[in-house]
Amino acid sequence: MTLPPNPALLADRFRTLRYDAAEDAVILLNRAKYPLAVAYVTCRTVEETARAIEQMIVQGGPPLAYAAGLGLALAHPDESSYRTAAARLLATRPTADDLHHLLPAALAQALQALAAGADPKQAILAFVNGEIERGNQVSQACGRHAARLLTDGDRVLTHCIAGAALCWMLWIAKHQGKAIHLYATETRPYLQGARLTAQSAVEMGIPCTLITDGMPAHLMSQGMIAKFICAADRITMDGHITNKVGTFQIALAAHYHHVPFYVLGYDGPDPATPSADQIEIEWRDGREVLYLAGQRVAVEGIDALYPAFDITPPHLISGIVTDRGVFPAHRVGDYWQQQAPR
Repeated sequence: MTLPPNPALLADRFRTLRYDAAEDAVILLNRAKYPLAVAYVTCRTVEETARAIEQMIVQGGPPLAYAAGLGLALAHPDESSYRTAAARLLATRPTADDLHHLLPAALAQALQALAAGADPKQAILAFVNGEIERGNQVSQACGRHAARLLTDGDRVLTHCIAGAALCWMLWIAKHQGKAIHLYATETRPYLQGARLTAQSAVEMGIPCTLITDGMPAHLMSQGMIAKFICAADRITMDGHITNKVGTFQIALAAHYHHVPFYVLGYDGPDPATPSADQIEIEWRDGREVLYLAGQRVAVEGIDALYPAFDITPPHLISGIVTDRGVFPAHRVGDYWQQQAPR
C-alpha cells in the first residue's frame, strides 16, 4: 500500500530538529510550547543545546538524542572540547537509552575524523543525520506492525507522546480503512498528551478525546478502551519498560480489566540494560508539579515530587512492537538477539 505523506509534524524528525549551516546552529522545535505556538529555538553552543534538552524544549528518547548529537557538532574542533561537550550533553537526561548510544558513537566519529585529518564537524553531522533518517524508517516500520494489531472501531488509549511510531500507526490504520478513536491522557505536568499527542491526531484527522491522568481505570471498567498503547524511553533485555510516570498504574488497570497493552518499542531493547535494576529514573525539580502552563496551581508552603518516569514489568505487557515485528515482552531480548542485535 502506497501511503500519502503523513501530515503530522512529529512524524518526521527532520521537521522538528536540524543543523543550519548558515547559522552554524541547531534549530529545535519548541515542544514545550507546541502547538499553542509554533516556535523554533536556535542553539549556537553546546551549552545552549544542553539546556534546551534539560528544559524540555526537545522531548522523547530519539529526538533528544538527535538534538544532543547535532549539538556536539557545535563544539570547538579538538579532542578535549569534544570530550567535554559529550560529557555535558550526556548528563542532560539519564533515563532514555538513545542518548547514551548515539552520543558516544557521534564522539567516536569526531575523534576518528580528527585522527585522519578530516573535518570532524562534517563527520558528526553525516552520522547524526544518518541516524535521524534511520530513525524515521524505524518509526514507520514500527507503526506498520502496530497498525496490524488494531481493528476497525478500536478505542485506543495512549499516555504522554508516543512520537513518530504512534503517528505512523494511526496514519496507516486510517488508510487501511480502520476507524480508530484515540484517547489521550493530558499527562501532567507538561501536558504532552493534551498538546503533542492531541495535535498530531488533529493533523491526521484521527478522532481524539482528551482525559485526565486519573481516568483510565474507570474508562476501562466501563468497557470504553479496547487497547492501551504507549512508547518506552528504555526497554530492558528482560522486557521491563520505562516510560512517562503514570504508565505503570495504567498498565496495572489494563491488566486487571483484560485490556491488551502494547508498547511501541521502535528498534527494540537496550542491549546495555539487562534488567530494571540498571535503569536510572530521572527525578526532575518537584517545583514543576506546582505549575501548569506557567501558572502556579498549588498553594504556597508545600513541597512536590516529580519522578519523570516509572518502570512497568513484562508480565503486564501484551507485546512489544519493534520495526522487526511484535515480541512477547519477557522474551524480547532473546528474540531480538536471534534476529540481529544492534
